[in-house]
Amino acid sequence: MTELFQYDFMINALLAGLLASIATGIIGSFVVVRKLGYIAGGISHSAYGGIGIAFLIGMNPILGALIFSLLAALIITYFRTSNRSNEDMLISILWSTGFAIGTLFISLSDSYTPNLMSFLFGNILTIPITEIYIALVLDLIIIALVFVFFKKLEVVSFDEEYAKVLGINTIGYNALLFSLVAVTSVLLIKIVGIILVIALLTIPSSISLGFSKNLKKMIFSSIAIGLVFTLLGLLISYYLNLPSGSIIIICAVLGYLIYLGIDRLRGATN
Repeated sequence: MTELFQYDFMINALLAGLLASIATGIIGSFVVVRKLGYIAGGISHSAYGGIGIAFLIGMNPILGALIFSLLAALIITYFRTSNRSNEDMLISILWSTGFAIGTLFISLSDSYTPNLMSFLFGNILTIPITEIYIALVLDLIIIALVFVFFKKLEVVSFDEEYAKVLGINTIGYNALLFSLVAVTSVLLIKIVGIILVIALLTIPSSISLGFSKNLKKMIFSSIAIGLVFTLLGLLISYYLNLPSGSIIIICAVLGYLIYLGIDRLRGATN
């Protein structure tokens, strides 16, 4: 296995896996606790619209995805608060609109888009060092904001009505959390792709929820579990020449099934 570290692309992939696991462990825990999987899916899938626009105007596709997904996060926050629209319908519209806009603008672009499939299904083995730096910055933003606002995010996550009674600005903290979901989704795009983001965002935290007694422990165990799935999928995809994003998610799903089996056996013996 030591020969893997002779290649720059493998070092980049390992670093990307670590940075992604940190982000998903932190934000995925909030998503699972609050049961926001569908909202997270809508935000992440809308990023494809930003990628399409970025290709059209010659901008970095990751930056375009970030701007578009942040916009989607704020739109969801606004309509979720104002109750002016059915939430499920709104998310479905954002989900499909993002893909429609992305497909349209990519078709209008004159630029060659050889890596387009990597945005949809990911390819951790092709991540350049520049995107590692971007991922590092995004990770630091996530860590800093969650560290500063952890207590209030925790209260809002477990009991939003009680948070309102305490005078906490739930609208602002929902906007913050949804924005962090957007940042995390963009961080994952080149690793597992837009299609598979929601799985890596929720599966490690869902497993961790089963044996963590508080949110902090859940976050740290989610990071560790996500890192195991990512590195295992990376190694399998490298040695067997298989799509990295798909293999990472398959490892996560198998891990979740094993967890469910163990949990069921444990329940039957009690």
